[in-house]
Amino acid sequence: MTLVVSVFVRDDAGESQVLDTPGGCSDLAGPEVWRTTVWGAEAVRALGARFFPELAEGWLVAQPDEVVELLDECVLLRTNLVLIARGTARGDGPDSPRAIGDRLTNIEGACHRALAIGGGVLVW
Repeated sequence: MTLVVSVFVRDDAGESQVLDTPGGCSDLAGPEVWRTTVWGAEAVRALGARFFPELAEGWLVAQPDEVVELLDECVLLRTNLVLIARGTARGDGPDSPRAIGDRLTNIEGACHRALAIGGGVLVW
């Protein structure tokens, strides 16, 4: 399984509607194992991350009014890629700083799309 990042909006009844990922954008947020080995890792928690560690127990959900905070957290993680990857990276392997950065790029893109329409972000 693979973690996926999506944008959602609330309809008139308050129900969440997950939007399709636009062409040219990737919805990949990492392999399933990253729930604990990367996004929920102690290195991420020690940085003070609030959203990403939620993946260790379930879904990461940033409501529309929290998307800027999630985007700020992405910046925090991006500036610490080597630290985060140190415990899991195997050279240029699947947990390398580059691989983690690539998935952060996809999550950041979803944040920007959500902000443009007043939506939220879901990583599941």
